[in-house]
Amino acid sequence: MRLVSHPVLCNYYVTYRCNATCSFCDIWERPSPYVTLDNVRDNLRDLKKLGVRVVDFTGGEPLLHRQLPELLQEAKRLGFITTVTTNALLYPKYADRLRGLVDMLHFSLDSPVAEEHDQSRGVRCFDKVMESIVLARQLGERPDILFTVFDRNIQQIRQMHEEICLPNDLVLILNPVFDYNAVETGSRLSDQALSELSWWGKQKNVYLNEAFIQLRLDGGNHIEAPICKAASTTIVISPENKLVLPCYHLGLKDFAIDGRLHDLYRSDEVQKLVALEGRLPDCEGCVINCYMQPSFAVEMNKYWWKALPSTLKYNWVKGTWKQLV
Repeated sequence: MRLVSHPVLCNYYVTYRCNATCSFCDIWERPSPYVTLDNVRDNLRDLKKLGVRVVDFTGGEPLLHRQLPELLQEAKRLGFITTVTTNALLYPKYADRLRGLVDMLHFSLDSPVAEEHDQSRGVRCFDKVMESIVLARQLGERPDILFTVFDRNIQQIRQMHEEICLPNDLVLILNPVFDYNAVETGSRLSDQALSELSWWGKQKNVYLNEAFIQLRLDGGNHIEAPICKAASTTIVISPENKLVLPCYHLGLKDFAIDGRLHDLYRSDEVQKLVALEGRLPDCEGCVINCYMQPSFAVEMNKYWWKALPSTLKYNWVKGTWKQLV
């Protein structure tokens, strides 16, 4: 049973540029402009009309956009819940200007061991994450630690939890890795690893969407009965000010927005592509977290029930439930 019929999330790519070269990501390899403030203002207005509640200003590295605080201010003025994920290299520079503008601020950290994290990111940034945690806490912010989980680092969850998250009262977000396009990440987590992740998801200050585990146990999205609702739940906007469909990772087609996002999204041409969500050949077996999470939230099925406890837990701890009621 479909509970929500309109998009709830916007993945707004402010740039594809990045100051890191993560081995499990190819976004940083793409040439890219930066979004303009005028285009963002127009698009946020239309996102509001379409029913979107959460705007994820993403990249690349979103803090490379020098006007990110202004973009966030505009989103907050319109009542959106905002989220930013950063490698923290630039956070100390912009922390004061970002204060109070990001509801869900995520610092990416893939290992509690500096050398291992820096190697995975292709740049020395572990120390910047540690510095950013201290600075954010001093400013009254409460960032989350986003931990991309591989088979090779799952044994480090305890150290990350006990030495970094609990002492700073931070939420540890467990993000099971996934393959996409030509990027091979070794994403097939073992059943033992999935079971261990489920256990960790029940611990204090740890967030894991249990539906991610169930979906992997079920072999991912299946095109004959798709779970994925990427295009109908999530609006993807590129740095070139284009609407990307059916999702960023598949990127089958894009449309120039030109100040008409609301009408464009509702157009027959776009809605025909929306109807193909989860049904295209490349959608078979997909487990991409950033599209599955909103998919689980709009239709009452076993994944909705699996996702519910962790969703309630996170929003209660972060206080964002107040903005959702």
